[in-house]
Amino acid sequence: MVKETIRVYARVKPLGRRQQAGSYSVDNEEPLPSLEITVPRDLADGFINNKRESYKFKFQKIFDQEAKQDVIFDIIAKPVAECVLAGYNGTIFAYGQTGSGKTFTITGGAERYSDRGIIPRTLSYIFDQLQKDSSKVYTTHVSYLEIYNECGYDLLDPRHEASRMEDLPKVTIMEDSDQNIHLKNLSLQQATNEEEALNLLFLGDTNRMIAETPMNQASSRSHCIFTIHISSKEPGSATIRRSKLHLVDLAGSERVAKTGIGGHLLTEAKYINLSLHYLEQVIIALAEKNRSHIPYRNSMMTSVLRDSLGGNCMTTMISTLAMDKRNIDESISTCRFAQRVALIKNEAVLNEEIDPRLMIVQLRKEIQDLKDELALVTGKQRTSELSQEELLQLDELIDMFLKDNDPDSSLDVGADMRKIKYCFVHMKVFFLNRDENISEEKDSNEEVEKLKGLLQQRDNEISILCSEEVLFGFEMI
Repeated sequence: MVKETIRVYARVKPLGRRQQAGSYSVDNEEPLPSLEITVPRDLADGFINNKRESYKFKFQKIFDQEAKQDVIFDIIAKPVAECVLAGYNGTIFAYGQTGSGKTFTITGGAERYSDRGIIPRTLSYIFDQLQKDSSKVYTTHVSYLEIYNECGYDLLDPRHEASRMEDLPKVTIMEDSDQNIHLKNLSLQQATNEEEALNLLFLGDTNRMIAETPMNQASSRSHCIFTIHISSKEPGSATIRRSKLHLVDLAGSERVAKTGIGGHLLTEAKYINLSLHYLEQVIIALAEKNRSHIPYRNSMMTSVLRDSLGGNCMTTMISTLAMDKRNIDESISTCRFAQRVALIKNEAVLNEEIDPRLMIVQLRKEIQDLKDELALVTGKQRTSELSQEELLQLDELIDMFLKDNDPDSSLDVGADMRKIKYCFVHMKVFFLNRDENISEEKDSNEEVEKLKGLLQQRDNEISILCSEEVLFGFEMI
């Protein structure tokens, strides 16, 4: 079991051409890097303003505007991917206001290959590691869930390519007696290599709900969770390791009064802000000690990410910040949220289980043994004959038993009287054949001795005749 708090990072988005930079500074000399944001007081109209000027927040690491995508992956995502390959659950999610760079960090940009985000780089890294490790057999599946206006949709529906959001299969949440969450209608697509996994990612991205808003030309209007499921097993072992990695791109919060949106975009903004509000409620409840109830069920997103927040998971959060003057208040709010997330402790355990197929075989054997013992105790004999496979197996066991020179060896065929009787018959036939062979061998040996004696007698007679013929020849001379 690995106990640790959620690791929190910050990334500052580069400023646009027309944006004015807000005042902030990064201090990397302390044990934990800190980000200090300065908000100048507004002294207009002669009013006294006692508003706080300086805000300081600590993070595991702070990535300034010049940070590249490969550096983000190596420091944030790579350690989590390594834990997932070892059998632990992992989650990486980006949080921030709309237009602060969450989707660019998680998914990446489409213009340059170097702009690839965490998801494609993680897929590349995982499949590269699986190819190098030949000691285990790996199976990889992916799923892509979109939560739009508090409704779940499967972005990887294999039956058809949807032209509208409403055409996608709706995903519903089901909870079992052990409070485990199951997602109905969410498909798991097998990916045997990096190319297949990336094709599934691109398919899901084309089905995502995006729209142009005053804050972002291509704003994500939904929460998306791309999940990589990995199972591994050593050859000959009965233990299977199953792990999953959630890569979450949250929709960005926005202040409706500031953006001035309306109509359909306003409805989307309401659902986005409400779900993020419920997420914050869960974070606050988890950070409080002795809190008996955690409101996971308030929203679909918090229900899906239950393990990632205070459960069996190694979780990392990326706070994306837009440090222009207009959005400085939202950046401070994001940093405050990150500080609360950093207080949450997760307990990640190694996800190991027995192979269900081997478990079924073992249970069937145990049931059969119990039936055999019951038949032996009650005296109820079976009338069915042994199968050919069972007879061959018994012949093999008897042969091994007879060839074993160990006097303490035993022949275990269970409590089945049919097998016991077969073994006795087999042994009886073996000994009868052996006695017959011994008798035949003894008779054969006696016959050989007789022939040897007769042959010796003939040799003696020939020798005597030869000696007499020689003496007769000398007398004639």
